[in-house]
Amino acid sequence: SPQVQPFLPQWLAEPKRVQKRIKDNLCPIRDVPGIHPRLLKKLQMNGIESFFPVQAEVIPAILQSASNGYLMGQGGYRPKDICVSAPTGSGKTLAFVIPIVQVLLDRVVCHVRALVVLPTKELAQQVSKVFNIYTDGTGLKVVLITGQKSFAKEQEMLVQKKVTGYCSLADIVVATPGRLTDHIRQTPGFSLTQLRFLIVDEADRMIDDMHQNCLNQIVKAAFQVENGSGSNMLFQRTKPGPITAASSCSPQIPLQKLLFSATLTQDPEKLQQLDLFQPRLFTSVYSEKKTLGDGTETEQETNNKYALPEGLSQCYVPCDLNSKPLLLLYFMLTMKFTRVLCFTNSREASHRLFLLLQAFGGITVAEFSSRLSPSERQKTIKEFEQGKIQLLISTDATARGIDVQGVNYVINYDAPQFIRTYVHRVGRTARAGKVGVAFSFVLRIQERRFLRMLRDAGIQDIKKHPVKGKSLKPLVQQYEGALCKLEKTIK
Repeated sequence: SPQVQPFLPQWLAEPKRVQKRIKDNLCPIRDVPGIHPRLLKKLQMNGIESFFPVQAEVIPAILQSASNGYLMGQGGYRPKDICVSAPTGSGKTLAFVIPIVQVLLDRVVCHVRALVVLPTKELAQQVSKVFNIYTDGTGLKVVLITGQKSFAKEQEMLVQKKVTGYCSLADIVVATPGRLTDHIRQTPGFSLTQLRFLIVDEADRMIDDMHQNCLNQIVKAAFQVENGSGSNMLFQRTKPGPITAASSCSPQIPLQKLLFSATLTQDPEKLQQLDLFQPRLFTSVYSEKKTLGDGTETEQETNNKYALPEGLSQCYVPCDLNSKPLLLLYFMLTMKFTRVLCFTNSREASHRLFLLLQAFGGITVAEFSSRLSPSERQKTIKEFEQGKIQLLISTDATARGIDVQGVNYVINYDAPQFIRTYVHRVGRTARAGKVGVAFSFVLRIQERRFLRMLRDAGIQDIKKHPVKGKSLKPLVQQYEGALCKLEKTIK
């Protein structure tokens, strides 16, 4: 059946296209116009000599939108919001960290000017780490609020009470939604009225996971009238409306939204909720033009909505329920796979599989789940990156967006039910221009639906990779032993 194409607003229909191939299109950092010498030096100290395509396009765009200083938009106009849709591992974090640090370099008074909202603690930690590297020595303060510390401790990090009233201790706040909302509601003196940048990373998930409310609260707090501080009245913001003589005489700090995602929704209604202002979309997710024999160009399948890393190969293994554990053992022990990230659909499944492999023996395996404390998770990742752990078993919640170095294989032990889940899982390998392989174990009853899901998303290059029963035979006896052992442990 022909699918009904929703009417796309022009900015979605005609995005600025960013080169997909990371390796062939690196851009030396000095060739990107307008970056502060101080930041160029920091980049080099961190071993960064060139930008990925996304970074080379987005950094100048953000810098330009604040070219007259952050207190007003270019030429006195409100800057356009920016959306970036690019694959996992294409360098989105640096694309906003560099310009924001640069724009805030010459701030005088400390106020929360940039707020980054991320769906998980791990991602928030990762992003605040990058901000800390680039703000080091600048006097800009970055505060991470994810509920790892007590609420009172976080309050102390955010605001200080003085005789004259409250003052902010943060220029840049990196936060998870729940905790942020709590501070907006309950922390006296925590103010977003001077907020200049709102960055929403993994934006699709933030819209989907009912964090929509969180975004509304941020915007509401940003346009709240502060009482009593007369000096601030000059920069009082009003909700943007038509420009009138009165509204244009006092400069307003514009609030600009920057959205980043590997799977940015194409659903105009959802995007509507974000209330974007004349947005610009940068995307490396698009169809290639093909030239036909007679010289005319045709637009290939436009529904490649999802960008997968260039160096990724994809396979699926048809199987039945009982052979799944054996298949995993076969890949690990017979095929000697190393540095494998393996996904299951639930915490219970992860845990059970972990215990089973431990009982079988011969594989260094760890589980990566919300049961672990953040420090345990960091330790596990480190050991995996050092090659001490060969197999890491995880759920989607834990691994989303997380940057684990050197994953050679992703194995979908349970086939994902949604295309986005698939894209995020397989995007944990082949990052930053490297190669990687993804295997999905697909039950025969799921096969048709699974392949259709990929086909609908324009993913065509997945190969069938059957494993013969006789290859699994040698593992059966020991496997049955491990099962008995496991049943006893569980009892």
